[in-house]
Amino acid sequence: MEYKRLSDCAALGKDRTRDINYESYISTENMIKDKGGVTIASSLPAYNTASAYSPNDILLSNIRPYFRKIWYANKNGSCSNDVLVVRANEDIDSKFLYYVLSDNNFFNYDTVTSKGTKMPRGTQTAIMKYLVPDINVSKQRKIANILSTYDNLIENNNKRISLLEQMAENLYKEWFVRFRFPGYEDVEFIDGIPKKWEIYRIDQLSKIKAGGDVPDDYTKEITDECSIPIYSNGIENEGLYGYTSKAKINKPSISISARGTVGYTCLRRVSYTPIVRLICIIPHEEKLANWLFYYFKRAIVIANGTSQQQITIPMMSREKVLLPTNDLIQKFYEYSTCYLDEIGSLKAQNSNLEKQRDMLLPRLMNGKLEV
Repeated sequence: MEYKRLSDCAALGKDRTRDINYESYISTENMIKDKGGVTIASSLPAYNTASAYSPNDILLSNIRPYFRKIWYANKNGSCSNDVLVVRANEDIDSKFLYYVLSDNNFFNYDTVTSKGTKMPRGTQTAIMKYLVPDINVSKQRKIANILSTYDNLIENNNKRISLLEQMAENLYKEWFVRFRFPGYEDVEFIDGIPKKWEIYRIDQLSKIKAGGDVPDDYTKEITDECSIPIYSNGIENEGLYGYTSKAKINKPSISISARGTVGYTCLRRVSYTPIVRLICIIPHEEKLANWLFYYFKRAIVIANGTSQQQITIPMMSREKVLLPTNDLIQKFYEYSTCYLDEIGSLKAQNSNLEKQRDMLLPRLMNGKLEV
């Protein structure tokens, strides 16, 4: 197979724009690692202009390329200086080029040629020298269509996941915020609160742990010995950090980012090991896990610290909640678990689809599979 340099079929976008908004601003912070796309920005830059991108542009995070952050733009928008805008020439299919740059071979190359140790940064000169398969546009489109089939299935599953997540949150709000729970018409309210609901501290309902050091057997990949996920406070991929051989938490629990960007909340339904910057709440009764998760997703937890905000175990222990009756907690656990099980199933499907796509991608690119 013949190849040509990336610089022969694409250029780095240099346009600037003043149109900077939460819906379309892309930075390394709201790009999801492992080719997961992007989320809505949580903050905007202080400067008045930013790099501009357009539909069909390819956005690459230029920091820590081993995180494999890439997105195929479907709208106009702006991005930070740490995000490269790759714009395909007219003689190459832009979606095909996106898949070329989504190949792990590209990210490995980008990582090897990057500069810096603590926070390596991709080298633009080296990136533009990356070799792209030189095949006719018709074949490019066929390859892109095959790979897009997987991405379309993943996107549809993600839409279903979002809908199920919203349904579970709406159920929580309907029952425990608006107080329209099953049988509420027959319940006595005192000052707007159901009579039998009681106030508890979090440490009365659960055990609270802080994340520790990275395990000695820490690894980036799943192996026969190391298959327990490690979580920190990063919001990407729900905080997945690596793998170890031994879990420190084996029960359903709630993890909350405790330093820097505080308050990011996840329900952990698998065994895992928490590390630094994470507070974990392990309910004494499993049926409390779902309810506490949705409580903390809505709660405003007050952090302390001046230069860096943080949540501590004593602070979390003093947090008070208005706890519903046991039978209502049990009903919510049963209803919400149905939603959460379906979400878990869809996420597992997506994981398999991603693996299949990533195994197929290099074989299509190097010509080992004909199209």
